[in-house]
This record gives sequence, C-alpha cells and structure tokens, in this order.
Amino acid sequence: MEQQRTLPQAPSQTPYRTCHFQVLTLNQSVSSTHLWVLLSILVMYLYSLAGVTGAGLGLDAGCVSLDDSQLSVMQSEGDVVIGGLFPLHYLATDPQNTYKTQPSNTQCHGFDLRAFRWMMTMVFAVEEINRDSALLPGVRLGYRILDSCDLVHTSLRGVLSLVTRKGSGVNTERATDGRTPGCLAGAPVPAVIGLASSTPTEAVAQTLGPFAIPLVRTCHYFATCTCLSNKLSYPSFLRTVPSDYFQVRGLVQLVSHFGWRWVGVVGTPDDYSHYNVHAFTQQLQEQGGCVAFHLTIPDSPSQAVLRAMADTLLSARARVVVAFSTEGQLLEFFCEVILNVTGIQWVASEAWISASLLTTPQFQPLLEGTLGFALRGAIISGLREFMLKIRPSHTPGSEFINMFWEEVFGCKLTPVCSGLEDLGNIMSSYTNASRVRISYNVYKAVYAIANALHQLLQCDSSGQSQTQGKCNTSSTYTPRQLLRYLKMVNFTNHFGEKVQFDANGDPVPLYEIINWQKDNMGKIWLRTVGSFDGSKPIVPLSLCSPPCPPGSRQAHRPGEPPCCYDCLPCPDGEISNQTDSTVCVNCPEYYWSDSDRVKCVAGIEDFLSFYDTMGVVLVLLSLVGVVTTTGITAIFHRFRATPIVKANNSELSFLLLLSLKLCFLCSLLFIGRPSEWACGFRQAAFGVSFVLCLSCLLVKTIVVLVAFKDISPGSSNLTKLFGPPQQRLLILCTTAPQVCLCAGWLSMAPPFPFRNSSIQGLTGMVLLECKERWPPGFYLVLGYIGLLASLCLLLAFLGRKLPDTFNEAKLITFSMLIFCAVWISFIPAYVSSPGKFTVAVEIFAILASSFGLLVCIFAPKCYIILLRPDRNNKQCNCMESTHW
Repeated sequence: MEQQRTLPQAPSQTPYRTCHFQVLTLNQSVSSTHLWVLLSILVMYLYSLAGVTGAGLGLDAGCVSLDDSQLSVMQSEGDVVIGGLFPLHYLATDPQNTYKTQPSNTQCHGFDLRAFRWMMTMVFAVEEINRDSALLPGVRLGYRILDSCDLVHTSLRGVLSLVTRKGSGVNTERATDGRTPGCLAGAPVPAVIGLASSTPTEAVAQTLGPFAIPLVRTCHYFATCTCLSNKLSYPSFLRTVPSDYFQVRGLVQLVSHFGWRWVGVVGTPDDYSHYNVHAFTQQLQEQGGCVAFHLTIPDSPSQAVLRAMADTLLSARARVVVAFSTEGQLLEFFCEVILNVTGIQWVASEAWISASLLTTPQFQPLLEGTLGFALRGAIISGLREFMLKIRPSHTPGSEFINMFWEEVFGCKLTPVCSGLEDLGNIMSSYTNASRVRISYNVYKAVYAIANALHQLLQCDSSGQSQTQGKCNTSSTYTPRQLLRYLKMVNFTNHFGEKVQFDANGDPVPLYEIINWQKDNMGKIWLRTVGSFDGSKPIVPLSLCSPPCPPGSRQAHRPGEPPCCYDCLPCPDGEISNQTDSTVCVNCPEYYWSDSDRVKCVAGIEDFLSFYDTMGVVLVLLSLVGVVTTTGITAIFHRFRATPIVKANNSELSFLLLLSLKLCFLCSLLFIGRPSEWACGFRQAAFGVSFVLCLSCLLVKTIVVLVAFKDISPGSSNLTKLFGPPQQRLLILCTTAPQVCLCAGWLSMAPPFPFRNSSIQGLTGMVLLECKERWPPGFYLVLGYIGLLASLCLLLAFLGRKLPDTFNEAKLITFSMLIFCAVWISFIPAYVSSPGKFTVAVEIFAILASSFGLLVCIFAPKCYIILLRPDRNNKQCNCMESTHW
C-alpha cells in the first residue's frame, strides 16, 4: 500500500500487497464519529484495491479520485507539497445523506480569525524555508491547505481530497510491469499539518492508520489528547504540542500548591475533555483532593440546560473550577454564568487560556484572575508584516483570504470592499502576532518536516563539493522512510528550543503559567507568572524511613543505622514544627500543644463566672436566701413583743439571722474571676460567719439546758448566772478564736490566684483558682466549724426531751443534723471535683447548710406568727412543740 516518491519523477514501484480485513460490529450505541471512520475505511480500501484488481471488481484500472471541486483550497505547487487542514470555521450543519445521490458540500459558519492566522503561519514558514539556502537547497516546498471546520466528516472529506488528488509531481504512468499505481500510493503530499482538536484527529488517524498510508505521517499541532500517544492505534501520528498527560499533571500540582482540595470541573462531550477530566479527577484524588461536581457543556445547549448548570455552579461550595474546553464552547456557558455567579477562581487548560475573546469587559467580573497553562510562545520575526501584506483576489485559491477580508471589515468584496483596506488599523486575534503560541507550533511543525526531508534527501549545505547546496533529488524514497526520519528529528530552532519527538511522537512538554491580570485602564493582560517543564522526572525517594512530619520526632531503632528510625508523636504539651525533628519542645507555661502537636496555643481561662449558667443559679439561690432571711428578720421585729419571739430569746434570734445573712452573702465571693482580695477574704468571711452562726445556736442550746436545770427541784438560780451579758461573752469567746485564726492565716500565708494547667491537655483550658499557700489553714478553719457544730449537736441532743415549755432544742437538733450531713458530704465531693466545680461544691455546701438552719429553726415560728396567731400566747406556748 506504499508508493515510492522521486524528485523529479522516477518509475513507480508497486510492492507486493497484503490485504487485511477488519471486522467491525455496529450496534445502537456506536457514535457518528465511528460511522464516518468506518465508511471512510471502506471507501479507501476499495479505491486502493482497484489499483491491483480493478478488472476483477469492475473498476477502472487506475486512480479513482474523489471530486473535490467544491472544496475551497489555498495552494502553491512545489517539489514537495505539504498538506494542511485548519479549522477556519467552527460551526457546521450535520450532513443529511440519503446515500442515493452525491453528498453536497457541508456549509461551514463562524470564521475563526485565529485559525486563519495559523494557516498563514504555515504559508509564512514554507516561504521562509524556500528562501533559506541552508535548508533543503534546490528543493521547493509547496502547500495545499483545506478547511476542516473542526468536525469529523469535514475533516475526513478534506484529508481524502488531499490523498486522492492528481497533481504535479506525481507519476501516474504505468510501471514497467504493466501495473498502474493505486491512487492512494500515488498521493501528492507526504505529510499533513492540521486538525485542531482531538476528536477529528482521532477519526483521520483511525481511518488512514490501518492502511499504513504515508499521508498520515503528520505533525498535528493542537491535538493534545493523551489517547493519541498510543502508537498501536496511531502509528504515524506526531505532534508539536505536548500530550495532555503532562498538562493534567501540572494542573494537579498547581491546584495542590494552593491547597485547593475541593474543586469543580467543566468539560465538553469531545475526547479532549473526556480524557482530561478523567485523568485530572484520578490524579487529584491521589493527591488527597476531591471533585465537587462535573459539568458537561452540550454541543448545542439550550437556555434551560445552561441555567441549570449555572445553578449547580452557584449552589456548590467549590470556589475553584477547572475547565477543559475551547473558548467557542465556553462562550455561551459564560454568558449565562456571568449573570449570577461571582467569586470563582477559574483554572484554564491550554485550549482557552490565551483566548482574547474571553478577555472583553463583559467577562472580566467572572474571569479576572484566571490561572492556567499555556503552550510556550515565541515572537516570530517577520510574521506580522507578512500577514498584513495579504490582499483579496478573485483568482482561484484566494477564497480563504476573501472570507477573512469580509469577516474583518464586515463587507462584501463585490461591490462594497475595495480590497485596499488597511489591516494595520484593525485590532483582532489575527493581527495580534506579538507573541504567538499555537502559530508557533505550526511553525515548528513545518520546520520539523523540512529538517526530516533535509536528512532524507541527503542535502549538502556545507559548500565543500561541486554540487554544494543541493539535495539528492534523483534518489527515491518512500513515505515510510520520511516518517522514520521525522521521528528522528533533533534540531534547535531560531528561538533556542530543541525540537524532537519521543517514542510516542510527543515533543518536550514545556508550558507557561498564565494569569489574567487587569491594568488600571480596565484591560486584561495575559501575564506569564511561571513555567512548567513536564520532561523533568520526579525525583525518586530512597529512604530507610520516611520523613517524620511536624508534630512528631525521630526515635532511633536500636542496632540500626541513624537513617533508620520510627516517628513518635510528641506528648501533650510538646511540639515539633519541623520535618524530621529529633526532639519535641515543651510549650511555655500556660500554653499547650494543639491537636497536631505543631504549635503552642494559649489555654482558655476557665472559672466560675457570674455569666455561666451554674454561676447564675448559685447567685439566685444566694439572693433568695438573703431576701428570705431579711423577711424573717422583719417579721420577728414586727412581732418582737409576742410571746413566741420573747420565749426564744429575741436578741439571739436577731443575731442568728444576721449571721445567716452573712453566710448567704459570703457565697458570692466565690463566684467571679479570682483576685488577691477575693481569694483571701472569701475563706475568712465563710469561716467567721459560720462560727458566729454556730455560736448563737450553741448559746441558745446552753440557755435551754440552764433553764431546765433552773426549774428542776433543788437547783440553784442558774438563769441569773447565765444571763444576757454572759451569753454575749460566750458568743464573743467562741467566735474570737476563728477570727484570730483567719487573721493569722491571711497575714502569713494568704491564698492567691493561680493558673492551673493540669487539665489543659484534656480540655485545652487553664483553670483560674485560688491556691492555698498553707493548706492546713483552711482545714483548721473548717475543723473549728466542725467542732462547734458537734458540740452544739451534742448539747441539743441532750435537751431534746426537756419539758415542752423549752421546745427549741428539738429544732436545733434537727437543723444540726442537716448541717453536719452537708459538710460531711462536702469533703469527698470537694476533693474529687475538677476545676470550677470545686468552687461550686463549696458554694452549694454553704447555701445548703444555711438554708437548713434557716428553715428548721425559723419556719415553725413564722408559721405560728403569720398563719396561727391564735396560738401565739403564753398558754399555747406551753403546748407540745408538735402542735406548731
């Protein structure tokens, strides 16, 4: 299936042919792309078979060329003609074939100025090589360029037109053995540059690949799909743009560098997007990231679909979106999204990062700050001047230039456009050739083919022989030989970049990192902020033990080299903020390590506050006790002349009520932020107020016992010996030791505010509490209170069976039982309670014992005074206490 080429014409050779049949099974799920590929393979196989068995098949013995008269073409003849397929239009109607008549020419729409610049770059490169005496001397390159419309069926029709065309430089005469070369073997172009996107490229490569047609030995400049690196499916495929494998790897590294772990992905139904989205998702997950959503923009999306996609983007929590698409496919989507969505960081693939169409003021609120990878660019000297020199013409072959002229100036050549308009005054993506990227890859593709031909034709440009500056045009070559030389191309171009292909036909993967930045005038500029070289291998790690992350330290293994160690987490209160730290550092006082053990954080101060729920409840209980005590005092004062008040020693009763009020109030000193005065005063107030209260009860009990002895037969007059002065003296004497103890304690070793960090490792809190400098002081105060309580309980218990006239002993006995039970329970609860609950336990004990004394002693009396005044007389006062 191969035809040798000569420069000039040489006898054609038709090698022995072996026919290979492929069985393709069609089902309902087959795509239109596969149908076009299948039909093209059948057509090409029949045409190629006609060259050998034309008589048997009833076909003419010779080339059967497709009718391409309807296809527009830009061409220039030469010794070697390079084919080109460029997507000059990006919209086309789907063909409606009846398979009964010849298919009509597909109408393409939407002229692409950038693609026209790519085409003119190919023309510029060919003419530049023809002027270069050092490259292919004596050989003139030609070109034949068609419009692919970036669709499968139009691309296939264009490439079939290229490979079946009869033209100059192609020997169509019969060979010496009487055989005529097949039309495919006599194809007029040895290489094709073109096909912008991946899906049409796959279709063309799959169509021509099974036949090993040398025309498919192409340098594709914008087909970046990773799938095209498969040499089993695409053996003759070469490209000057890197495989998307490297772009995806770089984008994942870029996203991970900024810590973006939750990102969205936008794509299209084509193979370029499919492969990239799949690879990006997989690699991002390997790096610990996740894809929040995946939106696919249909080929012809409706407003409802676009609105639904915009709603998904708006409702998602992902603020970073990676888009694998072209600017034409994203245009309608962005027009809908810009109405509602803001605050998105867009990450662009090389397909649209350099698209000036999306940098207009309309899209700036949405796309400003876009970050992405772009193909390496260059400033090609003379390219802009060359492109500005073109002029429209009515001669054949100028159709593309005429379309461009009408598109740029918005007119028709007949009769409005004169053809003399100045392109220099037009700002467009065509004239913007300051730093080209895709055009630069077209430029490299042409030079790669020229260098391969230079080696294949054994061109001599050294000037040391008689035939200096000439190529061996008399020798024959096959396109398979050209492919082999093309794969071995290795040269450095005018820009210092090495051009070569690896085993997969891919170039050195070099990218520039582009950021869309707006200047003071409101214009978006594409700034290069970094670069990525995908050819640099990932440095392998060779370690006995993996590095210890921050928050851990090395622990060397006994008997092993220092490079071998285990990683142990730092203990509580210690940190390490470096990788492979050998020790953990203690946190400063009142600071603690965080959960990751990488930094010290200040402990949260914790104390029983007036604003805590527990603090509020205790304050309310304390105030209730104060108000109740004040109310009882008022009642006793109002009815101080009644028998029941007089019978219970009103003076002692008022002093007892005062001491109880002090007990309720001293509990407030335990609530709030500890301070120097609060820590010292609250324990003293607690100790003195309770001793005063117990002293009053003790005197009351002694008065009861003395009065009983005084009325007993044969007793002396003890009541006169233990009158009010003696009672006051006894109260003073029993209270004075506690006062002296508290004064000495506070003067010599007072409690002080203390920040307790013992539980900071568990709760992250530092307890603010009062610490005892001399703990025995507190226990002496508490012990003296217990001594008075025990003595009072004992005396009250001895007087519980006194005559009913002196019935207060039973009430004192019951109240002291409650008091002792509360404070006995207090000791274990106080010791075992953590933090601020220790203070709460002490306050509760104070309030519980105070309420017990208040209720047990004064509640029965208030009941008689207020509710049973008929019993408040001398006769009833002599009744049993159970009647109260």
